[in-house]
Amino acid sequence: MITAPTGQIGSKLVATLLTRAEPIRLIVRDPGKLPAGVRERAEIVTGSHRDPDIVDRALEGADALFWLMPSAATASSPYEAYVTASIPGADAVVRNSVPRVVIVSALGRGSQIYAGHVSASHAMEDLFRSTGAHVRALALPTFMDNILRQSATIGTGVITGTLPADFTMPWIATKDIAALAARYLRDHTWTGQDTVDVLGGEDLSYHDIAEILTGVLGTPIRYQAESRAGVEQFLIDRGLSAAMARSAMDMDLAGERGVNNAVPRTTENTTPTTFGEFAEETIKQQVTE
Repeated sequence: MITAPTGQIGSKLVATLLTRAEPIRLIVRDPGKLPAGVRERAEIVTGSHRDPDIVDRALEGADALFWLMPSAATASSPYEAYVTASIPGADAVVRNSVPRVVIVSALGRGSQIYAGHVSASHAMEDLFRSTGAHVRALALPTFMDNILRQSATIGTGVITGTLPADFTMPWIATKDIAALAARYLRDHTWTGQDTVDVLGGEDLSYHDIAEILTGVLGTPIRYQAESRAGVEQFLIDRGLSAAMARSAMDMDLAGERGVNNAVPRTTENTTPTTFGEFAEETIKQQVTE
């Protein structure tokens, strides 16, 4: 059973599982947002996975659950957004004796650095661990795909952020997350409750990203640092609650403090896609359209 099947990760996960002829059930608010081929081949439960009745019905007879809780812009705190909203899912796992749960989470567990959304996602992990199910929590770094939000400014030669230009951290492509999640969902042999630290394709600074984009797009791209206070106010102006805007900046500050950099990079925790490949495949097309 797959949650958030129309999002950046879920849509790719669904496509991957269907190519392997896996039987899947989806919770989705608007089935019309799913590709026609997915609607034809997947079992669909219409509604929200924050709804106890919906998630309970969707988990009946399920072998495994993929749990991704999107952030709630107007929540009163990140813990409401991730933990409180996930209680119906945890309850349904218990009622339906779902054996395995794969969760989208974040790096930094055990760091003792408060990190807003990240810290709440760790608490969400603990909620599902308490069900007694076998759990794999995919602990992830910053998504390369987030750069797509800046397509308009990239077109003017600028990328922005609040981190120092030369601060290096790991980045991952969502297609690699989907591939990893699919591997765990298709494997019915793993047991126990573990965090799977994933460092993505490479460690990069915003200066590195600007240089890579310059090469891929064939036009100069520079990095422009912005203040966290200014970004926080921008988020509030865009409709986020003050608490969730503050949480986003707490996550950003924790990143600068190294919450994503504690795990040594190895062959096992490195995923295939580099930022250069991602820029060629995705950013170039979107910016030049």
